[in-house]
Amino acid sequence: MDRDPLDHKNLMREAFRIEGITPEECRSIFLDWALSLPEGTDMQGAIQTILTRHAAAPEDHPMSQVLREGQETAARPRRRGGWKARPRGVGEA
Repeated sequence: MDRDPLDHKNLMREAFRIEGITPEECRSIFLDWALSLPEGTDMQGAIQTILTRHAAAPEDHPMSQVLREGQETAARPRRRGGWKARPRGVGEA
């Protein structure tokens, strides 16, 4: 069986199969899944693919909800780092 590049640990597949899984457990699984994606993976596309694959799951399944939250969070641009004032004289010619 070929490994799925978007779910090579089968985290999502198993999460959708666990009866009574909680939102907290789903968030933990989501974080592990997201961190295990290959570098440069389009997070929005990966989440949408997983949601599409598991579209037969109940709409209120905790993992579906966590994935939708992840889509919203990944869609919001965030400022990284910050502007720091350079002390006078530093870097000046």
